[in-house]
Amino acid sequence: MQQLLLELAPPPAPTLDNYVPGRNAAALQALRNIAHAAGAERFVYLWGEPGSGRSHLLRGLAHAAIGRKALYFGGAPDGRAEADMVIAVDDVQNLPAGEQIALFDLYNRVRAAHGALVVSAGAAPAQLALRDDLRSRLAWGLAFQLHALSDAEKAAALRAHARARSLDLGEEVIAYLLKHARRDMPSLIGILDALDRCSLELKRPVTLPLVRDALESMKHKPA
Repeated sequence: MQQLLLELAPPPAPTLDNYVPGRNAAALQALRNIAHAAGAERFVYLWGEPGSGRSHLLRGLAHAAIGRKALYFGGAPDGRAEADMVIAVDDVQNLPAGEQIALFDLYNRVRAAHGALVVSAGAAPAQLALRDDLRSRLAWGLAFQLHALSDAEKAAALRAHARARSLDLGEEVIAYLLKHARRDMPSLIGILDALDRCSLELKRPVTLPLVRDALESMKHKPA
């Protein structure tokens, strides 16, 4: 049983479809609109604490853009960024002075060329230690504070995923996973999928004893 449980599949690539929105549905819809060139808004600013899904959404946007070139940058954009693209720039609070100037220039070029620019940071624009002109630009478009999922929202997402797999998942199993497993949603979904595979192989339901054994075996997985 241990070998079966250790074979966690790699987490799926972040997309807008596999993002669990919780209280962030408006931000998700704004990015869907940009991806599908629906609506007039082309600039979005996302901010929130680690674990709120900023990087997931930006990577998902770059994946979802239809009929347009799109790029994700985990920091300063490079020479591949063109003004008519959908451009996603993560963690702008970390940009040094020279790259802040480059992002300010890119913002203006994107605006003139009818591209789209979505950026993220750990705080609202006014709270960032950035150039005044760049902070002003970042505040022009739509701004959304992202909220990490609560335990209740994570539990609801696990129930929905289990139902989609026709998996009978008891509330005690969900509570145990939330208390003892890694708490980010990709890890929780990955564990749930591994439990489903193991349940089918062993012809055993996903019960609390099975989950305990699974998590214990994962702790002792060889490096």
